[in-house]
Amino acid sequence: MKHVCNWALTAAASRGATYADVRVIAQRSRALGTKNGKVGSASDSESVGMNVRVIVEGAWGFAASAELGRGAVEATAAQAVEIAKASARVKKEDVRLAPEKAAVAEWSMPYKIDPFTISVEQNIELLLRIDTELRSVVGITLAETNLNFSREEQWFASSEGADIHQTRLSTGAGYAAYAFAGSEIQKRSYPNSFGGQWQNKGYELIEELKLVENARRIAEEAVALHKADQCPEGKFDIILDSSQLGLQIHESVGHPIELDRVLGMEANFAGTSFLTLDKLRTLRYGSDLVNVVAKAWRRSARRSSRMVCSPVI
Repeated sequence: MKHVCNWALTAAASRGATYADVRVIAQRSRALGTKNGKVGSASDSESVGMNVRVIVEGAWGFAASAELGRGAVEATAAQAVEIAKASARVKKEDVRLAPEKAAVAEWSMPYKIDPFTISVEQNIELLLRIDTELRSVVGITLAETNLNFSREEQWFASSEGADIHQTRLSTGAGYAAYAFAGSEIQKRSYPNSFGGQWQNKGYELIEELKLVENARRIAEEAVALHKADQCPEGKFDIILDSSQLGLQIHESVGHPIELDRVLGMEANFAGTSFLTLDKLRTLRYGSDLVNVVAKAWRRSARRSSRMVCSPVI
């Protein structure tokens, strides 16, 4: 894919770009699911595309394409340049890039088993075995299972000499058992809710989770919930496990610090934020023991973000 990057950078420079970068991304994903003994969903897809960013006359321009032929790549770069020129007509000031050393790197996420070397037939066989275990428990009326794999390979190059190639794998699996009784529904999930456990690993994660071995226990717990006593009222010490604690941090810290929510420009799904600008560096989130560090999921050659939240932010 480096030749694709070179085509784009050369075309942008020849049309007047003072800075340009190009990103090529190739993705493959597989998503499988069963419901009560039948395959409920199955997909295995691949996609590839590229985008070009340029600075021309002090303004940004951007264009993207799903075609990687030389003509299409050069046309995409030319379109980015034209968009930048149009943007320059209404700019308030020139774009200024922070001085950064151009990064050159080759990185692949460590894994033991490429999930895409395991056939779809084997994947479905595993899910149906789990399904059988779940529904073997009397009282289970609905069983759902899923497996998800993705691989993303990315190439990034810039006119300043950046040259980065990285590959990332993601694996996820989970299932849920439902027990309908009277007017109530009880549910238990494994290993986590919201689709199960996801990690940047290969197929070895599926083996580590012991999905089949835990299925009957999860189903029995779902049925038992119908006869469980109500939780007592009062003040108690609560110990949160890792998945619940992660969710608490995500909701109480993650969403509120999203800048578009802070500025009132976004309210979708998670709502706006109580972290208004007048509270900056004065609002106390928690005790002196609270120390939250967040890093950007992806990093480009020129840009990275790192945020450290002390008790007062």
